[in-house]
Amino acid sequence: MSGPNGDPTISADDGIINDEDEFGEEEYVAINSMLDQINSYLDDLEERNDALNGKLHDLLESNRQFRAQLLGSLTQEVHHSPEELCPAKEEDKSSPNEEDLNKHGSSDMNGSGV
Repeated sequence: MSGPNGDPTISADDGIINDEDEFGEEEYVAINSMLDQINSYLDDLEERNDALNGKLHDLLESNRQFRAQLLGSLTQEVHHSPEELCPAKEEDKSSPNEEDLNKHGSSDMNGSGV
C-alpha cells in the first residue's frame, strides 16, 4: 500500500499516520466555545458594517440632493438678467446723467464756463 503522498514505502499500518482522535470532550467544548465567541464578534462586526453602509448611503444621497439644489439655484441665477437680480435704485439726482451731459456739453461740467 502507498503512503499519503504516493510513497510506496510508507503505509498507514506503520503507525506514522494516526487517525485516532487525541482530543477529549473538554477540548471540543473549549473549541466550540471559542468558535461561538468568534461567530458572535463577526455578527456584531457585520451589523456595524451594515449600519455604516446605511449611514454612508444616506450621506451620499443628501450630498447628491444638495448639489442638485445648488446647481439648480446657480442655473436660475445665470438665466436671469442682472437687473432682475439687482433692481436699479432710484436715480440719484445729484449726479449728472448721460442726457444732462449731452445737453450742457462737457465744457460746462469741467468748470471752464465757455
